[in-house]
Amino acid sequence: MPASGAAAATCSTDGGPRCRPPLDGGPRRAPAAGPVLSTDPEQGDGLLGPAAIRDLAQQLELRPTKTLGQNFLHDANTIRRIVRTADLTPDDVVCEVGPGLGSLTLGLLPACAHVTAVEIDPRLAEQLPRTVAARLPRYADRLTVVTADALRVTELPGPPPTALVANLPYNIAVPVLLHLLELLPSLRSALVLVQAEVADRLAARPGTPSYGVPSVKAAWYTDVRRAGNVPRPVFWPVPNVDSGLVALTRRPPPPGDRAATFAAVDAAFATRRKGLRAALARWAGSPVAAEVRLRAAGIDPTTRGEQLSVTDFARLAATE
Repeated sequence: MPASGAAAATCSTDGGPRCRPPLDGGPRRAPAAGPVLSTDPEQGDGLLGPAAIRDLAQQLELRPTKTLGQNFLHDANTIRRIVRTADLTPDDVVCEVGPGLGSLTLGLLPACAHVTAVEIDPRLAEQLPRTVAARLPRYADRLTVVTADALRVTELPGPPPTALVANLPYNIAVPVLLHLLELLPSLRSALVLVQAEVADRLAARPGTPSYGVPSVKAAWYTDVRRAGNVPRPVFWPVPNVDSGLVALTRRPPPPGDRAATFAAVDAAFATRRKGLRAALARWAGSPVAAEVRLRAAGIDPTTRGEQLSVTDFARLAATE
């Protein structure tokens, strides 16, 4: 493995000692010995291709699991497209969730000031700094790896992230996204790769078939738009669902209380086929109380939840 001259900081949030990234100008240790890619970079920019992905997975004795949502990107052109679409600046600090074997990480590092990668699999978290040091040594000191479940993270080391760019595990994509948007107010933008159906739901507008709880809750924090499709063959293993990119831009939330608004949203969509007078009966205390609050918010009680914007829900939640 080529010497990097700078080692990434590796952190754990599972009860171990608090991590400290290397200080500028101080001594730096190279990543500990581990699997070394026997495959030369297929790309001049150090990105992982299919052969390198297979090589690394074999050395790690890695069998991707559905439980962890492990479908690894291996197409360099797709990585370049994602980084380009993220529209990062040299000053951006990126939070990446589920870096896996490092395909997207390698694309992100040259495009920003720092990447904080959150990885739940200890083997992959330990290997990632080695892969970066081997393939992009000049950028190795831009990486911090946090070994943790992104749903349970309560803080991240280093400078506050300004952008989230991630290939999110399909089974927890929405909870992770909403958790990080709430946890990290410094995030100005996000570009996430998710299951196509989830992408449609996140970006859906009121009154459309895909509009639901994810649409409303994401809209509390951001303006959301679909940013393209990603074909199945660029992943290993190949998923049995289509994928899509979703771009989110932070904006001020509507006036109101987030928790109260989200409670109203959950109640409204629990029984989608009912009008809001019936759907919100338990939430308000009774159908009559629900109607009173709906009328106070200027909302027709016969309306269904999919017709309301996040601002409508916030206004409803503020009634008494």
